[in-house]
Amino acid sequence: MTHAHPAPGALTGLRILDLSRVLAGPTATQLLGDLGADVIKIENPKTKGDDTRAWGPPYVTGANGAATDLSAYFNSANRNKRSVAVDLATPEGQSIIRRIAAQCDVVIENFKPGALTKYGLDHESLLASHPALVYCSISGFGHTGPNRSKPGYDLLAQGYGGIMSLTGEAEGEPMKVGVAIADVMCGMYATVAILAALRHRDATGEGQHIDLGLVDTQMAWLINQGTNYLTSGTVPVRRGNGHPNIAPYQVYAAADGHVIIAVGNDGQFRRFCDALTLGALPDDDRFATNPARVANRDALNAVLGPVLASRNAADIITMMEAAGVPAGPVHTLDQVFASDQAIARDMAIEMTHPASGGTVPMLGNPIKMSRTPVSYRHAPPSFGEHTAEVLAELGITPDADDPT
Repeated sequence: MTHAHPAPGALTGLRILDLSRVLAGPTATQLLGDLGADVIKIENPKTKGDDTRAWGPPYVTGANGAATDLSAYFNSANRNKRSVAVDLATPEGQSIIRRIAAQCDVVIENFKPGALTKYGLDHESLLASHPALVYCSISGFGHTGPNRSKPGYDLLAQGYGGIMSLTGEAEGEPMKVGVAIADVMCGMYATVAILAALRHRDATGEGQHIDLGLVDTQMAWLINQGTNYLTSGTVPVRRGNGHPNIAPYQVYAAADGHVIIAVGNDGQFRRFCDALTLGALPDDDRFATNPARVANRDALNAVLGPVLASRNAADIITMMEAAGVPAGPVHTLDQVFASDQAIARDMAIEMTHPASGGTVPMLGNPIKMSRTPVSYRHAPPSFGEHTAEVLAELGITPDADDPT
């Protein structure tokens, strides 16, 4: 589905100065941009922009096969932004950034703590000049604590924050999640925090500093596994696709692939067994209740494994749906985006981009709002594409004196 210039969104009128790069910050600002905010993305001329522009292949191919700086990775988090090329390391660049910040509601950055102080672009400096500003900092470990100066990378956050110790086969090595989920979730927390701070700003006129660490947010979304440990004192172990608190709730081998069974309560378990002609199983004390099934999961799987492996995945899903038991496929990405559900919900979109000579493919935004829907106004920008446009629009010339 191709999108161009729909109606204003919920955040129309907000302007965001985006000093972030790679994924956590850009994820947040893309989401805010989808909701209507004007996002001004600052990119470093010395590095030819955001690091992820070089994180390919694949790249979008330009008109007549020309190369572009639009890697698929960059495109994943940089729609609805305007790219402005400014060198923060120069006095002129710092002056331009301060002048842009003076006309913004939000600043978001992901430099190492303290790195922007020498440029006068840290939160203390900008909030002193503009007390209504919402200033969001993202770093590996946050601005306090003994590890504050250590670098922040998604893989390191997944390792330090514990999710890798829970992911992977029981006898295998610790495993990272298949996408940079620590970065993405930190971006989600940043989005929520920014919106909360804007509400406070609107009520009081007072801005504030938001301090987010990748490791903190990764610890926060340990969710039940984290509270399982805090409650019991027992360190959780890797269970592959098994669930620590529910059984049967995992992936099983079918005759032609794999299938997901997600039995959430004892009633579903009885219907599940009836559908597989295993009606006596729920009357076995080892399997009668969920706590019993969790304690005896190996014995349970020894019974279920061969039965499920003798049937095709689609037949199992059809059978379970008829019985009111949650079950589903394990899709590959070609199957994901070809699915009727993905098509109905616009989860793959196309956006017009002049550098491509046509359109660029993108993931759709999952937020569906009845009054102020998300919009897709700007395709991911080429490096520096909007420098002249934005500076002229804000009345900023590169040789102007810094009024702040």
